[in-house]
Amino acid sequence: MEFLGRLVLDAPAAVLSWLGRQGTRAVAALIVIGIVTPSLGALFKPFVTEAVFVLLCIAFLRVDIAAFRIYLGRPAIVLAAAAWTSLVIPALLGASYLAFGLENQSPDLFLALVLQAIASPLMAAPAFAALIGLDATLVLCTMVTSTALLPFTAPLFAHAFIGPALTLTPLALGLKLFAILAGSALVGFTVRRIAGLTAIERQEEMINGFNILVLFVFIVPVMESVAPRFLATPMITIGLVALAFVVFFAVLFLTTLLFTSAGRERALTLGFMAAQRNVGLMLAATGGALPDLTWLYFAFCYFPIYLSPLLLQPLVRRIIAQQILRSRERSFP
Repeated sequence: MEFLGRLVLDAPAAVLSWLGRQGTRAVAALIVIGIVTPSLGALFKPFVTEAVFVLLCIAFLRVDIAAFRIYLGRPAIVLAAAAWTSLVIPALLGASYLAFGLENQSPDLFLALVLQAIASPLMAAPAFAALIGLDATLVLCTMVTSTALLPFTAPLFAHAFIGPALTLTPLALGLKLFAILAGSALVGFTVRRIAGLTAIERQEEMINGFNILVLFVFIVPVMESVAPRFLATPMITIGLVALAFVVFFAVLFLTTLLFTSAGRERALTLGFMAAQRNVGLMLAATGGALPDLTWLYFAFCYFPIYLSPLLLQPLVRRIIAQQILRSRERSFP
């Protein structure tokens, strides 16, 4: 009887740990499941905001406070990168979309692109950066700084570019973003303080597994309309996928080019971070009350985000190898 009781208690932990070890493969599987099971998407769609909130709680739970101290003595690059991703990118992209007349040609797509530009970097960006050997600490510091600015920058750009097309007023958007971010930070840091860093690190695989389960609740609704829309309008759907990749790599390239003087690896790190826009947070802030085309484009935004570690890893390895080689040449002339 004791054995059965222990089995019942240990089984969920073992399943979560196994799931946590699957990493990016599990995330890719979630995307596929979301595409082929639109009925599940309809089931979980009302819980998108709650799923994003829990994902943010987990992200704040795992923030390494000590990592910030590395850049406290030299905050210039963090402040410059935060200003670029929070102010310049939204202004630059928003103005470009207006210049192309997208606001009148396709208002729903314009709404999606502007919300993508306004969004802060993805909370998972530091983990993705560490996965391919980039400076996760720099990503973490810039991401948190940009996220803290979001409740103030988002209403500004929403008013400037979107106006009445958004169901929320700019002030309501800012307040909701602040509530989501402040609430999740409070929960995450409180749990971290109670549990302790050692216990969190010891349960890393279980936390990863739980994170993937919550991610499932978020991704499946986002992917709900992908398959039906592809069958109905394949060329438009393929065009949206291509657009998502173009925007991703355009932001990555521009950011990397801008910060080249800081070093190739650091510039690529910031480009990688800036390209990963947290559109899920914008979905949560609007309560999911967005047009179908906006939802569809947001779904495609996750394709380059989750494929980028795989696509960029060879480039990162080559840059790091070149830096090691140059370092050795300087050490042994």
